[in-house]
Amino acid sequence: MAYMSFTTWDADTTATAPRPVADPVPVAASTARLSALEWSVVALAAKDPLSSLRTPGRMAIAMGALFGDRRRSALADPRLEALRRIAVLGRHQGYTVAPTEIRAFVAAGFSEDQYELVIDSLHAAARRAGARA
Repeated sequence: MAYMSFTTWDADTTATAPRPVADPVPVAASTARLSALEWSVVALAAKDPLSSLRTPGRMAIAMGALFGDRRRSALADPRLEALRRIAVLGRHQGYTVAPTEIRAFVAAGFSEDQYELVIDSLHAAARRAGARA
């Protein structure tokens, strides 16, 4: 986390030398944000298995036609689908997501800071869930 040093001025003296504050105030490392819709995609992806990222084969399609398709389909918006993929991969693989997936995420219009924001939030949620269990 980045820290920004603040200085205070001594009002009693005419000296112009700043005096550093003892405890620096933490400053956000980035201004990465997601919209409410994007956060809802991340929340929904938390329940998706890794298998939801694979394209079904011919046999899976035939079985789905015969017994009903239970597989979740990809999101219609390619940008939101890239976010869902990163959220699923991040939940299952942590920070070891393949660089090709991260590049695809960035190519979809997201930033690397947003990638870190998603992964950090998934880890924080997993820690909270583990603490409750």
